[in-house]
Amino acid sequence: MKKLLPLFTALALPLAGLAQTSPRPLNLTDLARLRDVADPNLSPDGAWVAYTVTRIDTTTDKRDADVWMARTNGSQNLRVTTNPASETKPRFSPDGKYLSFVSGRNEEDGGNAQLWLLNRAGGEAEKVTKLKGSVSDYIWSPDGQRIALIIRDADPDSLTAAQKAKKKTAPPIVIDRFQFKQDVDGYLNNQRQHLYVFDVATRRLTNLTPGKYDENLPAWSPDSKQLVFSSKRGPDPDRHDNYDLFIIDAQAGATARPLLATDVPESAPNYGSRPVFSPDGRRIAFVQGGPKEQLVYALHQLMVVDVAGGPARALTAGLDRNTTQPQWSADGKSIYFLLEDDRAESLMRVPASGGKLEKVLAGPRQVGDFDMAGKGTTVVLSSQPQQPTEVYALDKKGGLLPLSKQNDAWLKGVSLGLVEPMQAKSKDGTLVSGFTVKPVGYQAGRKYPTILRIHGGPVSQFGYGFSFEWQYFAANGYAVVVANPRGSSGRGLEYSKAIFADWGNKDTDDVLAVVDYAVAQGLADPDSLGVGGWSYGGIMTDQVIARDQRFKAAVSGASIANVLAGYGTDQYIRDYETELGTPWKNPDVYMRVSYPFYHADKIHTPTLFVCGEKDFNVPLLNTEQMYQALKSLNVPTQLVIYPGQFHGVTTPSYVKDRYVRYLGWYNKYLMPKGSAMGSTAGGQ
Repeated sequence: MKKLLPLFTALALPLAGLAQTSPRPLNLTDLARLRDVADPNLSPDGAWVAYTVTRIDTTTDKRDADVWMARTNGSQNLRVTTNPASETKPRFSPDGKYLSFVSGRNEEDGGNAQLWLLNRAGGEAEKVTKLKGSVSDYIWSPDGQRIALIIRDADPDSLTAAQKAKKKTAPPIVIDRFQFKQDVDGYLNNQRQHLYVFDVATRRLTNLTPGKYDENLPAWSPDSKQLVFSSKRGPDPDRHDNYDLFIIDAQAGATARPLLATDVPESAPNYGSRPVFSPDGRRIAFVQGGPKEQLVYALHQLMVVDVAGGPARALTAGLDRNTTQPQWSADGKSIYFLLEDDRAESLMRVPASGGKLEKVLAGPRQVGDFDMAGKGTTVVLSSQPQQPTEVYALDKKGGLLPLSKQNDAWLKGVSLGLVEPMQAKSKDGTLVSGFTVKPVGYQAGRKYPTILRIHGGPVSQFGYGFSFEWQYFAANGYAVVVANPRGSSGRGLEYSKAIFADWGNKDTDDVLAVVDYAVAQGLADPDSLGVGGWSYGGIMTDQVIARDQRFKAAVSGASIANVLAGYGTDQYIRDYETELGTPWKNPDVYMRVSYPFYHADKIHTPTLFVCGEKDFNVPLLNTEQMYQALKSLNVPTQLVIYPGQFHGVTTPSYVKDRYVRYLGWYNKYLMPKGSAMGSTAGGQ
């Protein structure tokens, strides 16, 4: 392929001041020290925030999530739960009496998540549901008397513990659904998830929506009499992604009525955005997607609709960016939400009637979540390149008060690579945003072995958040370059859908442009380049090494190169047929996006392939095909399969092992013989 030297533009943003100086580079022992902070929820008076902290338990080789609470004035930080099983989704009751959470901590629950109530006056937490199914979501009614829950049916074909002990033969799996498999869930039968109401006083549970549909993301009306929720309905919901909003009275025997029945999705579960009633109960704010033809590339727009009926109104019309997680102000005059922009996620505000957007918390950071209490308290979940995600209180001037402080101690003991934002021009002149990460101990004028890492999705982006992976490579002597090529979010609809049915073309040019940038800046050694990624990042890794021979080592995780083999074997049947058509009608399209497999003889880069054994998202067979192809061609290659793992590798020892193998593979082909760089070898 003819290579053209692109023109480059650097963005000067004040990240340098965030760099830490400390006695040692980060290593893999820090994985067990790192705390994942999530899901902040304010008490009604705004005095406390509950949140979760997930850590690695090295004795059980599992991840354990616990509930913590912090005073919003920063004076106190308490661990609430200590059980070895995980507790998630902490929520205060409206009167502040209870702190609720979900957990499958008891053996008799068979791992199914149950609802627990902890009386803040004292005592042990009480399990208040005893379900054969599992609680996936819940929300308190404003009067505190009831809780709406989303509960998934029990699997009728699963064996009980007693049956397994007797080594009873499992029944055959019988399938008759259009979409018949899903990562983690496995093969899909007729299980559904329904909307229930739980009475706190009587402990009575009522199913409001029995039937053949799945309900999601419920929210209460201010008078606690009705619920709004999202559901995908019609003769065969498996064949479309058109979620609609429904309203139902919160009483047994009630019938749900459609609030909106459009041809675009409202409050789809993958948006992660619950619809919310206005304080006066007359309107509902929600996030709406785009036409079905746009699939995952579509924008998510902030909308408002009257409960009495009528068309929805866009509050972010003309804003070519994604919005999520609307919340009303206490007076109902404004709506707060998260805005995704180029590498950043910001907290914004807009008048409920429409108008100018206001920045509440913006800049080079990722605001992943937020919550607000009636008395004006706001907390956010925020991350920056040198700061893992933590909970902060937001003052009226936009200042941040640290509350959770879960990662402060270990951060003081490590030195981190400097993360710098950049932009490069792609082959056709398109600006591509990304970052360069300088190795720890960087010396100006020295060229470094450099790894191009590519994100998954493809509709996601690398942002101004902390990345252990980037810092791990930087600690071991590598420069890292990352890009948000076309197909990424954060740059608008046209940028995102530019790769529609054309994977590996423009986006390959884009990621190569940031490599050229790093070379032109004198950071990257052009003779010592590596590439890698997971999921769509793995797909792109295959595309890159088939189209460009400059890379000396590659790591392809959970990837697919022969897309014909993906049809019917993974969970994306609707996406295939909408974007690529059917293979028997559009074989040329499938062949085009399968370039790496049908041109495997162009690949000379030593490649490590990695996948989870039980991955139904991008199944193992796809990785096996590319491994076999390179093995046949005598290209140095290796295949690593993690037993029992799905698309996301979560078992801590496997996560650590994967990093060790990544580094070992890159070191073998990229590090000069006898080099001192990489000597930490992952901190084993």
